[in-house]
Amino acid sequence: MNLTENERPEKSPYLQLLSLGLYAFAGVFVSSILSILVLYFVYGEFMNSSWLVVTDSKFVPVNRIMISFQQLGLFLAPALFLAIGERKKISSFYDFKQTKATLFLLIVGLMAVSMPVLEFSMQLNQKMILPGFLKSVEQWMKIQEETAMATTVALLKMDSMSAYLLNIALIGILPAIAEELMFRGAIQRSLGRVFRNPHVAIWVSAFVFSAIHIQFYGFLPRFLLGAGFGYIYLWSKNLWYSIFAHFLNNTYAVTAAWYMQKNNIPLSESDKVTYFQWYGYVISIVLIFLAFKYFKNKASKDDG
Repeated sequence: MNLTENERPEKSPYLQLLSLGLYAFAGVFVSSILSILVLYFVYGEFMNSSWLVVTDSKFVPVNRIMISFQQLGLFLAPALFLAIGERKKISSFYDFKQTKATLFLLIVGLMAVSMPVLEFSMQLNQKMILPGFLKSVEQWMKIQEETAMATTVALLKMDSMSAYLLNIALIGILPAIAEELMFRGAIQRSLGRVFRNPHVAIWVSAFVFSAIHIQFYGFLPRFLLGAGFGYIYLWSKNLWYSIFAHFLNNTYAVTAAWYMQKNNIPLSESDKVTYFQWYGYVISIVLIFLAFKYFKNKASKDDG
């Protein structure tokens, strides 16, 4: 039987995952070269150790440039090349379909009611203590976390509306598109074919999504978020919705940082504050369950 180009069978999911890894490796290499070239045109030199001093606001643009190119090379480009390698349209390969305003509104509500559970998971994660024989590993993890926090605080320092909007673009929009294409669109999709179980694929891809950020004391909330994005993608069969949920989460963080600075609240204290009582967490769990159930039913009706 002759197959048209659109009917061409996909490659093995194992080969797809291997291809993603190779594309990501090449993407990091190329994006690093490009970022160095851009920095050369901006600063007139190829590399300078002072650029890595994240607490110096003068070099915050360096971090923004390097992180943005990393998003493009490590996440966005590999996902796009996977679809191209399969000779598929990106829109159909990753389920970019027509959207419904009601589902967007449901996602806004879902993200809102999830806040107490995410806050509790962050508090729980912050209290993580490893066994005595792993103290050296724990110390290394804390150093990594402090470095990541210093970078985050430097990036989120905003003294003007233009800086706020720039962070919305670089922290809210770009990662939402690039990371959802990679982790939900590409990895979760391929793992679904490997395990033949969408739930296993969702949680494994969420684990990879959280682990790759190398922020151990924020692993649990990011893991839960990744799973939530995965179920939104699974039930809606439309990547736009998980991208939107990811965008809301990141944009909320940027906006909260903006608010905290306006009110002279240290950004480093944001993860140490408890905003909800115990019953708030219980209510949040119930509302999350109901919101996801309603979203699933509504999405299936709209898709049908």
